[in-house]
Amino acid sequence: MPIPPSPTANGSALLGRAIMDLDSDVIGLQEVDYYLERSGAENQVERVAKLLGAKSWAFAPSVLGSPDAKWRKLSRDDAAIITSVDQPRTPSYGIGLVSKIPVVSWHRLEFKAAPVGMPMVIPENGKMKLFYMRDHPRSAIAAVLENGWLVINTHLSFVPIYSFVQLLAIKRWVKRLPVQDKAKIVVMGDLNIPVSLFVRGIAWNSLAKQKGYPSWQPKIQLDYLLSQKVASEDVVYVETARSGISDHLPLSVDID
Repeated sequence: MPIPPSPTANGSALLGRAIMDLDSDVIGLQEVDYYLERSGAENQVERVAKLLGAKSWAFAPSVLGSPDAKWRKLSRDDAAIITSVDQPRTPSYGIGLVSKIPVVSWHRLEFKAAPVGMPMVIPENGKMKLFYMRDHPRSAIAAVLENGWLVINTHLSFVPIYSFVQLLAIKRWVKRLPVQDKAKIVVMGDLNIPVSLFVRGIAWNSLAKQKGYPSWQPKIQLDYLLSQKVASEDVVYVETARSGISDHLPLSVDID
């Protein structure tokens, strides 16, 4: 669920209502701000955690600075995963993961930015406009939960082929992460791949079909929940409504 800048009281109320409506055990967040002035200089992931009543959360910065202004990629001295334990106040932009279930360990996978950008149709004031967008570094963040589940959240490149290569890297990365039960793995996020066949491949299942972009008139599916072992009969798709805080519809399932 992308969280756009919303420092106004109305934006805060909409976010609170959206989180209450979802009432999820785990929420993956994309396009979130961390102490950026454009969003009121707050930690958006921590705010979502407080609204959800979750003690476990982490933010993985993609860039230092704002993606629509001046930014730089992370260096070796910058924190790759930020939690409640350690919160440097460096304004950043990236992805986050919030969990009511205690987290045993956090992990991160890095992706370099595509060397080229591309024209993108972006919503602005309720209309779709064409802009040339420069790509930025990406990442995936994984949480090993106390109940044995491994949950991975990501936001992949909008440049074709790069997003597919990044997804393949995540599927390989899963094999190296400390999870005992392969049936308890979920990959979620904005994959920027509109063809579900390419997303699933031959070894993964897509747990929900939902055209979610743009949220006010959904045309395509870019957000997915993937698993290798979870069967479709063990999943209940939870229909969600436009929250008013994002250009994507939230994607939600209950797994038995």
